[in-house]
Amino acid sequence: MKIKDFVPRINEDGYIFILIFAVIALFLSLFSTTLGWIGLILTAWCVYFFRDPVRITPDSDDLVISPADGVVCKIEEVNFPKELGLESKKGIRISIFLNVFDVHINRLPVNGDIMNLHYHPGAFFNASLDKASEQNERQYVHIKTRNKKDLVVTQIAGLVARRIVTFITEDSKSVIGSRFGLIRFGSRADVYLPEGVQPMVKEKQRMIAGETILASLSNKGPSVKNYISE
Repeated sequence: MKIKDFVPRINEDGYIFILIFAVIALFLSLFSTTLGWIGLILTAWCVYFFRDPVRITPDSDDLVISPADGVVCKIEEVNFPKELGLESKKGIRISIFLNVFDVHINRLPVNGDIMNLHYHPGAFFNASLDKASEQNERQYVHIKTRNKKDLVVTQIAGLVARRIVTFITEDSKSVIGSRFGLIRFGSRADVYLPEGVQPMVKEKQRMIAGETILASLSNKGPSVKNYISE
């Protein structure tokens, strides 16, 4: 057994936060053993939050994979984001809520091309609320799939989150399952499926980023109503 078998891989964006938590824990321990233990627990949580596990992604031009860990909190038919000039298109939006214990590394859901990135400043409502998709701070990623369909994935800041990090640039390739961003400390991810494509998941179902299949681009499927939990 090696040490790396027990210590999770940490995203480099988290190093500074882990250091800050550790320094605060050390400082608190000078005043109180109890406070020092609390600081140590919070530091351990910070390490856990920024973990970046390896995921095994099925590689197919036909699949849409979950971009985030979390629970599907809403599935509904909506217009695509007007911020991207796609409001004339309709599709199914799958919203995934991430709590502070979920992996927060986001992964690209399809193979294709990055057409547009658009950052929209906004509020910080609870990310599980419906209005979060329209009112919270968010980062849109518009992808053209290899079969020339429009798909959008959105990083949405939550009640605690105050920083959306995106690793990709416009005009780059979208490689299914590859890391494209991070949302710090509680958030939400929305996926707008291409017109006519139906989901293969249900509300309240738990997602694993880079592994859970959200939809098949060739799947016309039944009505979206079949995927909403009672």
